[in-house]
Amino acid sequence: MHKLSIIIPVYYNADSLELLYADLYEKVLTKVDDYEIVMVDDGSGDDSWMVMNKLANTDKKIKLLKLSRNFGSHAACLAGFSVCTGDCATIKTADLQEPSELLLEMFESWKTGNKVVLAVRSDREESISQKLFANAYYSLIRKLAMNSMPKGGFDCYLIDRKVIEVLKLLDEKNSALTLQVLWAGFKSDMIYYTRLKREIGKSRWTLAKKVKLIVDSLVSFSFVPIRFMSTVGALFFGVSFIWGILVFLMKIFGGISVEGWTTLMIITLFSFGLIMLTFGILGEYIWRTMDAARNRPVFIVDETYQQNDTVQ
Repeated sequence: MHKLSIIIPVYYNADSLELLYADLYEKVLTKVDDYEIVMVDDGSGDDSWMVMNKLANTDKKIKLLKLSRNFGSHAACLAGFSVCTGDCATIKTADLQEPSELLLEMFESWKTGNKVVLAVRSDREESISQKLFANAYYSLIRKLAMNSMPKGGFDCYLIDRKVIEVLKLLDEKNSALTLQVLWAGFKSDMIYYTRLKREIGKSRWTLAKKVKLIVDSLVSFSFVPIRFMSTVGALFFGVSFIWGILVFLMKIFGGISVEGWTTLMIITLFSFGLIMLTFGILGEYIWRTMDAARNRPVFIVDETYQQNDTVQ
């Protein structure tokens, strides 16, 4: 007997939750030995929590968590992992863009001994701008942070109980859970699929969240930003040293005149901009260090619910 935990982060998904459960019940739940569904309301401002309660009252194996505010999908997934009891657990998005059959394929792959099974996107039924951003992000991650990142990237994955315990121990803030899964290094497998076009609801994946994901991924898993500052600093030191010698020689031989103000201003402004850029990069590291030192929880659970068991 193997128990499968299905973690579903919920954020403004009231319109799709009932369809999602019906799809899971038809294609997955009736075909596994045992299961549980953990739905995590990540501070939704719509009727998601009400719909989640309705579903939980029809299925005793549905467990609900409501976070006190929106902490992000990383925290919502960790919250689900913290309470799940399955031998393995999978992440399932609530927007119906990943075929539910994927869960069965990943579950069967896990049974063969793979501790991590990734559902990798081979194609996307999405806009050109979405494809360009996704491809650029995963290409950047492969080159600068994690070369084991699949080319098409992944959001849906299944992990063994051992991997779940590792993620709970890491307890990292401002990070990327998918990169933590890859970093752990357990035996893995990949299953390819085509990401479907979103038919219900509106994506809340804003530009600001995308930029934060890029910064979090690079700062948490790559030394490139720090190496960039070191390299540029060494380069400018070398140029400054050579320039200082030239200026000294020009002064000795009377080659310095009042001309050159424009060049001096350009060099000064460029140098100042570069200094501010490096300060900004350092600031990202310092802020994350301070955030970790405060030891605040990654998420706060406001309410939980399971049929015949309510805790507030």
